[in-house]
Amino acid sequence: MQTEVINSLFLKHKESDLYGRYITNKHIEPLLNKLPEKVHVDVIGHSVQKKSIYGLKVGQGNKRILLWSQMHGNESTTTKALFDLLNTLLVDKSPFKHILEHCTLYIIPILNPDGAAAYTRINANEVDLNRDAQNLTQPESRVLRSVFNDFKPHFCYNLHGQRTIFSAGNTNKSATVSFLSPAQDQACTITSNRKRAMEVIAVMNNVLQQEIPNQVGVYDDAFNINCVGDTFQSENVPTILFESGHYHNDYQREKTRELIYMSYIASLDYISKNEVSGEYYKPYLDIPENEKCFLDIIIRNAKKNGVSVDVGIQYQERLIDNNIKFVPKVLHIEKLDTIFGHKEIEANDNEVFSENGKAIELDSENVFVIINNEKILL
Repeated sequence: MQTEVINSLFLKHKESDLYGRYITNKHIEPLLNKLPEKVHVDVIGHSVQKKSIYGLKVGQGNKRILLWSQMHGNESTTTKALFDLLNTLLVDKSPFKHILEHCTLYIIPILNPDGAAAYTRINANEVDLNRDAQNLTQPESRVLRSVFNDFKPHFCYNLHGQRTIFSAGNTNKSATVSFLSPAQDQACTITSNRKRAMEVIAVMNNVLQQEIPNQVGVYDDAFNINCVGDTFQSENVPTILFESGHYHNDYQREKTRELIYMSYIASLDYISKNEVSGEYYKPYLDIPENEKCFLDIIIRNAKKNGVSVDVGIQYQERLIDNNIKFVPKVLHIEKLDTIFGHKEIEANDNEVFSENGKAIELDSENVFVIINNEKILL
């Protein structure tokens, strides 16, 4: 599949009312109200704080795909791309109209609306919904389980976002998009069911490599039955974890949004046209596993008490006045020879000072630093 075609469609159908990292029910509800009648929109449950959880059903095909996003409330990139996908599929004379002819999609755009509003991973009861698949203690978990039971999907798309720390293998290449075909038993057996998910991931990876070579990773498949993906996989429904990660200088995740959109289109196009048997799973095994090789900023070759060190800084994402602010925080003062920075600053053996003029310290938060009497914005 040619990426130029998908890129063109993305630019044409990108949902202009969604932007940035902070996406909540208030952002998507006007869009849901504008959807055509061919999309069945329902309130399928309520969160701890009684916010609506929406379910969208579209298509008339026999192949059923369940997609849910923002199980972790602060992971919104995949949600934006879902609306870009809908815009593409619902136009007259869509080049991908065959997807809705052969598939039926059930989409939960925001499973955790309380977490989305608070910009937190957890729900309002401080529970990680992705560790509640067995006990089903939370209303949001029960909503997803109910949809799974009733819809009886042939494929599940578990849609997430990942931090900027991840690399595609032990390299200086950021893991901009990552996938996983979760394990379905303690031995992490490569079952026929997992192979089907792997085959679809291999198709997406093939497309993404044209756009972001060597920047696709896979997660460790250690089995945890409390995770939703592992649970659904263990019940013999091929399940794919999507993780939207960091692209250079793309802290609003708008380029990553496009890459996730490409992944949706490529995978749904493939599923709609093929009987996915798992026969072509092996390229999945060549995708490098994610490592933690990055920090947002590294100040190289600084002096601290007469010793040469590097200063490692990571942005802390904070919701302030309904906007996400990226606050630089010092996490390391040591040599970081095996870690890469998305941004690197050379100190040239000078001491690094905080904005208050004092020597840089662990856990300090600084908008800028001072090196050799020069203010450097972080």
